[in-house]
Amino acid sequence: MDISAEREGGAVIARANGRVDSSNSREFHSSLEAVINKDDPAVVLDFEDVSYISSAGMRVILLTAKGLQSSGVKFVLCSMNESIREVFQISGFDKIIPIHGSQSEALAAVSA
Repeated sequence: MDISAEREGGAVIARANGRVDSSNSREFHSSLEAVINKDDPAVVLDFEDVSYISSAGMRVILLTAKGLQSSGVKFVLCSMNESIREVFQISGFDKIIPIHGSQSEALAAVSA
């Protein structure tokens, strides 16, 4: 599990890749925390290169969302494959964290 990040238009774009499961969820959490600055106005987590996420990975996403929300930072997800998006919909996470089809849509949403 690798996470790369860049800043664009006042937002941090974090790109995850690979699988997120119980074997690497702590590393995933640490990597996310390392690229996110709570002074940033918005964070976009791009799932384009993520092939699988388990409940342990979902927990990391929820903890991150709650931490950023309490700091007033906008947090959105984007570019999920159909199976991962379905997991987020079935679990109700899509009601808590906005999910966008593409990175450009996500950036437009956090800039509005």
